[in-house]
Amino acid sequence: MTSAKQLDFNKTTTDEHVQFNYQWLDQAQQPQALSFSINKISLFDRFRNFKSYKANHARKYVDQQMRKQLTQHPITDVKVTFLGRGNNLQMELKSENKTALDQAYLSIAQLEKDFMNEHLTRNYYTQFVAYDNSVAIKPDHVRFAQESFNDLSVLKSLILERVGEENVRKVSNYVLGFIQSIPYATLESRVTSTGAGFNPPLQILWQNQGDCDSKVTLTAAIFRALMPRMKMMLVFIDNHALLAINIPSEGDELTITIDGLDYILAEPTGPAMMRIGELSASAEFAIRNGRYYAEAFFADPST
Repeated sequence: MTSAKQLDFNKTTTDEHVQFNYQWLDQAQQPQALSFSINKISLFDRFRNFKSYKANHARKYVDQQMRKQLTQHPITDVKVTFLGRGNNLQMELKSENKTALDQAYLSIAQLEKDFMNEHLTRNYYTQFVAYDNSVAIKPDHVRFAQESFNDLSVLKSLILERVGEENVRKVSNYVLGFIQSIPYATLESRVTSTGAGFNPPLQILWQNQGDCDSKVTLTAAIFRALMPRMKMMLVFIDNHALLAINIPSEGDELTITIDGLDYILAEPTGPAMMRIGELSASAEFAIRNGRYYAEAFFADPST
């Protein structure tokens, strides 16, 4: 398997834009080049508050919101007493009305869940259930891709001009070669890292490096900019990530089927240069054994 090779990378900063210049060898070992500019505001302001997820911060937010909600909107026939401080907030519920008390426990559990989801959404995180039913918090990769593809729309005419035709496979392979040649950063454990090491799409370009989750998110955003109606899946396996797109398979390409649709898999990470439909042995093993978790990335119906 040929290794990806980035021949050159440099960037030039002006008052309003950053110009990125790339040269690399594609899957056929042919030199490719791509130059484009990104607005500084998009590059540095979008997602600038994104940071590693911290469980104690989430707990503090939920506790504050719970206390505020239950103080301003007391539960009828139920006395709620707050016990403990800081990260050890507890509630004591008392009522002579058993029905009201039972309902209060249910309402408070739902409130806690709602405030946690609110905190995750505000901070670009989401809860996911892995293939082994373990539950963890991870960056909301689909949302990062969704909110980044407009920034990458400048690539559409440049890439289609180089590929020469709107052939999905040729376009996909060109983008894959570009992303695979960007230096790889090791993925922190998705389950335990809680976002450490994840780079939003434009930050990969700025830093010229990214782990597999980051690279898959960038690839999905570029694919969306180039092929607006393409149905995609972001596919997560242990310590690795893939992209899957809904196009017809060729030969013996491995596919996954979700809700009746077949998807071809792609490996944007590198450093191995792989065309769409080509997988590493470890990724193929995980997919064939159902050891993956997939998130849909479909176009907005308005597009």
